[in-house]
Amino acid sequence: PQSHRVLFEDGDLDSIHAYDYDLPKELIAQRPLPCRSDARLMIVDRDRGGIHHAHVRDLGEYLQPGDAMVLNDSRVVPARLIGRRVRTGGRWQGLFLGADESQHWRLLCKTRGRLQVGEQIQLFNREAEPDIQLTMMSRIGGGEWATSVSTDEDTWRVLERIGRVPLPPYIRRGEMVADDMHWYQTVYADRPGSVAAPTAGLHLTESLLKSLEQQGVGVQRVTLHVGIGTFRPIDAERLDQHKMHSEWGEMAPHVAEKLHQTRLYGGRIVAIGTTSVRVLESAAAKGVAGWTGTTDLFIRPPYQFRNVDALLTNFHLPRSTLLVLVRTFGGDELLRRAYEEAVRERYRFFSYGDAMLIL
Repeated sequence: PQSHRVLFEDGDLDSIHAYDYDLPKELIAQRPLPCRSDARLMIVDRDRGGIHHAHVRDLGEYLQPGDAMVLNDSRVVPARLIGRRVRTGGRWQGLFLGADESQHWRLLCKTRGRLQVGEQIQLFNREAEPDIQLTMMSRIGGGEWATSVSTDEDTWRVLERIGRVPLPPYIRRGEMVADDMHWYQTVYADRPGSVAAPTAGLHLTESLLKSLEQQGVGVQRVTLHVGIGTFRPIDAERLDQHKMHSEWGEMAPHVAEKLHQTRLYGGRIVAIGTTSVRVLESAAAKGVAGWTGTTDLFIRPPYQFRNVDALLTNFHLPRSTLLVLVRTFGGDELLRRAYEEAVRERYRFFSYGDAMLIL
């Protein structure tokens, strides 16, 4: 490994260029480790300014009885769709983004040529057999369409049959293998709605969660359905010019009360992933015991955190809102050093990669 590598330039923290870096392609993880909790874990100590190395399976050494871990229980939907245009025979790809009460689907579409209102799409299941059809109803904007479907079946059941795992393009160019159906899902996933995994939670196993609870660490669940905007790079030159995507989230009143009690008795709120942070901080911004709704909260300097004391998170894409959030939470100089050390020590990056615990 190189003795020193500067990933980030010093400069204005409201400029997107402060969050840009080059990463060797071989450090982008293409598969998770056979045992999720064997992933490496970088410990970032904000009080001492120190960095050292462990594994996710060692998490109990850094958490204390009375702490509370907050998990995002959103379930990844097999949202990637493959089909053909009935009129032209041309190939078509789509990403399911949501459905309304009338079972009209909202999709992001990709095909050669210009789609027409009223055009039909033949969808194929994972065995490449013809299945349901879509009818293009209206353009929403940004490449999105409202569509009707040729079935009255439950939407989630249909997607489980015909959908593919919506892998990000840096993992095998988005092409799934069969194992991605369980790899790209947390062991505690429950409520369907995400089109990308809350990736910090991918490291946790049922046995590790059980051992932490036996140690006296509380486990609380919130929901944030991860949208397509989460992993998109920021295109604006200045952070204050970026239009943040909106995502649906929920924190039940009893969870809010448990977390209040955690703090009251000296415990820490440990967010598992940036999506949990968004729920916790969105609820804090509303000043209510429980919270349900959509949030477009963009956490960037000089944001002051109100509901998070520690954070387990992956290593994030350059120019992403997630990287901005993590550096805002961990302290900019310390987190820049942490990323430089991660490259030096050959950590595995992004969704299937290693993790850091910021204390």
